[in-house]
Amino acid sequence: MTANPGKDSSGRSTMQTPPVVSSEAWDAARLELLVKEKELMRARDALSAARRRMPWMAVEKAYAFEGPKGKVSLHDLFEGRRQLIVYRAFFEPGVFGWPDHACRGCSLGADQVSHLSHLNQRDTTLVYASRAPQSDIARLKARMGWEMPWYTITDSFDADFGVGEWHGHNVFFRDGEKIFRTYLVNSRGDEAMGTVWSYLDITPLGRQEVWEDSPKGYPQTPPYKWWNWHDNYEAEAATNTKWDAVTDAGVKAFRKIAEDERKAVT
Repeated sequence: MTANPGKDSSGRSTMQTPPVVSSEAWDAARLELLVKEKELMRARDALSAARRRMPWMAVEKAYAFEGPKGKVSLHDLFEGRRQLIVYRAFFEPGVFGWPDHACRGCSLGADQVSHLSHLNQRDTTLVYASRAPQSDIARLKARMGWEMPWYTITDSFDADFGVGEWHGHNVFFRDGEKIFRTYLVNSRGDEAMGTVWSYLDITPLGRQEVWEDSPKGYPQTPPYKWWNWHDNYEAEAATNTKWDAVTDAGVKAFRKIAEDERKAVT
């Protein structure tokens, strides 16, 4: 049955909900939709593969930022890693919420940022950058419980990389002293950022797992096996044999489930 749209006792519009069906019918509907979800997943993987093959742009200008310990360069923001994601957050005079808060949208995004140790394990650093002074940034981070590195823009960095008037994630790759811009996510699409996977998928090296379609020579390791507790990466540098056994069993089980689902819809 389907509820008829109308008004409830308080005068609010009621929702026209989907039909209520049996367990068997629900399973069939879910499997039918799963086909489309798999198509979307494969399309997203193909898009990420194309992103890894995008041309790079050399960064020739020397950009300067202010950090908690003073002046730093764009090179310093990498923290020794090869990949860098810089999110331009709006926190400065003239922005809604100043001086108590950053932009509501940027703040919602900051609340979504997952634990950075997992991202760091894939040779990737995430930082935030705004035009607010470091004293205000430190105060804001303490109030909101945010822990990502957050720098003050002091020059034309934001205007030069398309985030002078709007938020966005710029991605960079470091080859020794050379720095290259590799990608930009702004406007629609930025709101979905925050997970380890959403960040890695916009980097030139991707998730760095063997199933990915990446250019020859890119670093890749088996999926799942590099995962760790966020406080244990340094203590356990190599993969754990017991965790290897767990992931091997998981992969086998996932493949059987996928095969059973494929047979059910064909």
